[in-house]
Amino acid sequence: KSSLIHECFLPQHPQATVIDQSPIGRSSRANPLTFTGIFDAIRKKFAADTGADAALFSFNSKGACPKCNGQGFISFELNFLDSVKSQCDECEGKRYHPEVLTYRYQGKNIADVLNLSVDESLAFFSTPKINQHLRLLKDVGLGYLKLGQTLSSLSGGESQRLKIAAELQKESNIYIMDEPTTGLHRSDIDTFFQIIKKLVDKQNTVIVIEHNTDIIKRADWIIDMGPEGGRKGGMVMAEGTPAQIKANPASVTGRYL
Repeated sequence: KSSLIHECFLPQHPQATVIDQSPIGRSSRANPLTFTGIFDAIRKKFAADTGADAALFSFNSKGACPKCNGQGFISFELNFLDSVKSQCDECEGKRYHPEVLTYRYQGKNIADVLNLSVDESLAFFSTPKINQHLRLLKDVGLGYLKLGQTLSSLSGGESQRLKIAAELQKESNIYIMDEPTTGLHRSDIDTFFQIIKKLVDKQNTVIVIEHNTDIIKRADWIIDMGPEGGRKGGMVMAEGTPAQIKANPASVTGRYL
């Protein structure tokens, strides 16, 4: 199944987007806000309310703590061992120059805001542009994430859902997901299916490579590959709606739907 999609379908449809569980990035500076583009709007909101330069509210720019350069930690290189990270004693892990933290919006400084969860920030902000993007994160089940949480700390499933959140406003695209339910608890399957449905409702096409019958049985159209895996597969055993697959004696998958 994966060979068919990645080696045949993708070269013929290079505009298709693959959404998988691979890490988004290893940078300690990237977070859900920077990935989705919400951080710019939040910094501009702080600037408009305080009269300060918007660049001050970026830990990658003018507002960075001078000791740790906005990383929140100091890294010590050790010979033949992994580097050791220690919280910056000047900013106490907050990443910002102390002066920046004197500026407040609705009683919170920028470090306080980055420590809010997505759910908490939806109640905190009243700006439609900001809340619109935050709601997308909540819609994919990431309401518990901290706004300033580093992307390198996310699990594969969380990374995948964050990628989906960034695509939810787009229309008429082709998305490919390779075994997206790997690592998901059964109780999360319903939530994940609703995420796929949101993409489809936007006139997108979603192709899912999957073994999980809880997802397969809800597909609009199933292509059942076989008869076995790897070199013993490669044949289209059956295709159709879930009802047609269940009624097809040539389909092994149909027996389990």
